Amino acid sequence: MTGMEIDREKNIQRKHSAYQSLDETFDIQNETYRGQQYSQIYFARLHLMRTLLYSLITHWKPHVPVCTVLGLEEGKECIIVGTLYKHMKLKPCVLDEYSKERSAVPLVKPHNFMHPDDHLVLEDESGRVKLGGTVLSPSKYVTGGVVALHGKETTAGDFLVLDVFEAGLAPQMKPQLKSSEDKYVVFVSGVSVGSSKSNPLQFQLLVDHITGHLGDDQEQGIAAEIVHVVFAGNSVEIPSGLLNGQNLASKDQSRLSEPVQELDILLTQIAAGVSVDIMPGSNDPANFALPQQPLNRCLFPGSRAYNTFNSCTNPHCFELDGVRFLGTSGQNIDDLKKYSEARDELELMERTLKWRHLAPTAPNTLGCYPFTDKDPFLIESCPHVYFVGNQDKYGTRILNGSEGQFVRLISIPKFCNTGIAVVLNLRNLECHTLSFGAQFSP
Repeated sequence: MTGMEIDREKNIQRKHSAYQSLDETFDIQNETYRGQQYSQIYFARLHLMRTLLYSLITHWKPHVPVCTVLGLEEGKECIIVGTLYKHMKLKPCVLDEYSKERSAVPLVKPHNFMHPDDHLVLEDESGRVKLGGTVLSPSKYVTGGVVALHGKETTAGDFLVLDVFEAGLAPQMKPQLKSSEDKYVVFVSGVSVGSSKSNPLQFQLLVDHITGHLGDDQEQGIAAEIVHVVFAGNSVEIPSGLLNGQNLASKDQSRLSEPVQELDILLTQIAAGVSVDIMPGSNDPANFALPQQPLNRCLFPGSRAYNTFNSCTNPHCFELDGVRFLGTSGQNIDDLKKYSEARDELELMERTLKWRHLAPTAPNTLGCYPFTDKDPFLIESCPHVYFVGNQDKYGTRILNGSEGQFVRLISIPKFCNTGIAVVLNLRNLECHTLSFGAQFSP
């Protein structure tokens, strides 16, 4: 730091917050892979969700009997609980890559695989049954969700759905809004240092704002109220052309590490004064399958010198001054966009909370670790703030539950495309954006 920067840093009396990481659920360090397949995570999911739904449907329709798929009787109304499977005509299949009769014209747009002929199937350990009727819309649901259905078997052997029951929002601890003063959390996503879209000046402006090196005394006063910063995935972009399986020349090795080094320099500036969480994303140098493990701290020699620097998992869960945060780098919502329809990303986020599952399409169309005795993506405690990174645009709304739950939903846009960061006030969970514009010619 220069003498002027040190003087300015001394003038900023930063506020602090109590931080606790809750990422143990997503840790796979103690897991042992023994060649297991994915059936076990589905069994674990069905067992846990069915136990929960059985306890809830006694208040929903106590006089309707509950049975298994194998125990269905034609014309007799009952409730069945199971895992949904969505039969999709246009769903990509790995075998199609080897088909000799592939069409020269793409059959579907790459961003969505919905088709009017799609239909749903419900399955449990005893069997599976095709679902009919207009109550259960195939456009809303995806493979992997667990629901309770009220209906009856038809003469054709289908199950005519009369009503649907979802788990709803999980129980929520009361937020301990300890302070009457403003404290801010900044969310940034999709910085993509090293990509052609990344604007170094834009990112530096953001860093300068957070650290209080930008603006007048009033703006520095606001910067002093920032207590935490979250980087929600895709912070760097490694040149893909270099990763071709060949040995790299020293020049290419340097190009490969430059984006990470540049990111570390900027993170170090933030970590010197503010607590920082960095989550891996789909483009970052981390494992591909969810839950993604923390980026190796050796990548950040400057930032890791500060105890304010936290390399976290994706999904990421933590508490700040008694407010619980849960978020992802966007893969779960991006996958739901491909296999279902919604007004916007916030509606998809709402569904995951109501289904009590962060990533229902994993492992079917979204890669995940083959857990044997648990499903870490089940939402057992409803967060107060639920954020998703790397989305096309900013969005936020409040979701209220039937038992008084209150959730702030935040869709964080890609910073490299929009120059937008999101700011949350811990005092009242209100949101606003910071927008940084800068002309840059690479």
